[in-house]
Amino acid sequence: MSLLIRLVLSAVGVLIAAYILPGVNVDGFFAAIVVSVILGILNWTVKPLLILFTLPLTVVTLGLFLLVINALIILLANAIVPGFQVDGFWWALLFSLVLTILNSFFNDISGDKNR
Repeated sequence: MSLLIRLVLSAVGVLIAAYILPGVNVDGFFAAIVVSVILGILNWTVKPLLILFTLPLTVVTLGLFLLVINALIILLANAIVPGFQVDGFWWALLFSLVLTILNSFFNDISGDKNR
């Protein structure tokens, strides 16, 4: 049940972030759920590989390159999900920051101590 609640809260976060940012569009709640699932899968599979391959660059930039990796994951989700549109790299970077803040807030209010 906790996974389902986190999925719905993440989809709500995607919708709120898309509403706040004019460079990001989501066609509806179902598309937001699909974006949440795809982002979860990409963060679980592709992101660790990108972090591993770019570790020297991440160390040199004191971890700031992780923001670029997050934006690339968002752009990859943009290419996969048909109802999700991001207008460019900078919108993807801003979307990832806003979504991270919203998901952190939702985790705090839902009482999820595992994440």
